[in-house]
Amino acid sequence: MSLPPDDPHALAAEFVRRWLPETFRARTGIILGSGLGRLGGALTDAIDLAYTEIPGFVCSTAPGHRGHLLAGYLAGQPVLCLQGRFHRYEGHSFSDIVFPIRMLRLLGVKRLLLTNAAGAINTTYKPGELMLIADHINLMGGNPLIGPNNAAFGERFFDMGTTYTPALRALAKVCAAEQGLCLREGVYIAVTGPNYETPAEIRAFRVLGADAVGMSTVPEAIAARHCGMDILGISLLTNMAAGVTDAVLSGSEVLAASDRSAEAMERLITALVRHLPE
Repeated sequence: MSLPPDDPHALAAEFVRRWLPETFRARTGIILGSGLGRLGGALTDAIDLAYTEIPGFVCSTAPGHRGHLLAGYLAGQPVLCLQGRFHRYEGHSFSDIVFPIRMLRLLGVKRLLLTNAAGAINTTYKPGELMLIADHINLMGGNPLIGPNNAAFGERFFDMGTTYTPALRALAKVCAAEQGLCLREGVYIAVTGPNYETPAEIRAFRVLGADAVGMSTVPEAIAARHCGMDILGISLLTNMAAGVTDAVLSGSEVLAASDRSAEAMERLITALVRHLPE
C-alpha cells in the first residue's frame, strides 16, 4: 500500500512504527467501546501511547474512552488495541473517526475486532448479553468515503455483502460456546446521538430489522471494508432500548452496566484471538 510520505495517515503510521518495538508485527487490531477499555489490562508486555501524541488523531472526549493506543500481546498474539474511539456526536468528521482504521491498515493490521456498548431492540435479548454483529444499518447521515477516493486504500465502489467476515463470526460462536457465554447474533443500527432514541424511533428500527442500536462502529466498519480488512463486530448489550421498559436511560448507567459485563467481552475476545492464525 503506497501513499505519499506527506499523507497524514502515512505520517501517523510512521510515527507509531518508530514507537513500536522493532520486532513487533501485529495483524490484529481491536477497538474498545464505551466502558470496555479494561481489556487493555489483559495485554502482556504492553506499551502505551496517548492519542494526543499521534499526528492526525483528534481527542477522545466520550466518557469511558481512555484515548490510548496499546501495543502488546493477548493470548500470545501481538495486537494493536485502541482504548476508545471517536464519535460523530463529539463533533468529529467521519474522516477523523476512521483515521485510526487507515493508520492500522498501514501498520499491517489485516483483522479488525470492533466492540461497542449498545441498547437492545430485540425484546428477547437481555442486558449483559453479547451480540455478534451479522450486518448493520447506517442511519448516521453520512459515510466516511464521501469525497475523492484514495485508491491506495481501496476501490471507489466495493461490495458490502459480507462486511462482517463469516469465518470470524463462525469462530466467535465456537469460542463463546467454549467459554459458556450466551452470544446473540443480529443487526446493529447506528445513529449519531448523543441523545438516546425515542420509543417511536425504536419501534421503527425494529420494523427495519434492527436488533441493537448504538452511536458508533459503522463508519469504522465501512472504512475497514474499503481497506480490505476482515472484520468482526461484537456489541455488549448494556440496556433495553427506549420504550422496551419504563427505565430512564442515562450515560452513567450504561457505563456501569458495561463495567459489570465487560468480563464476558474480555473472555470472548481473548479466546477468539487465541484461535486466530498468526
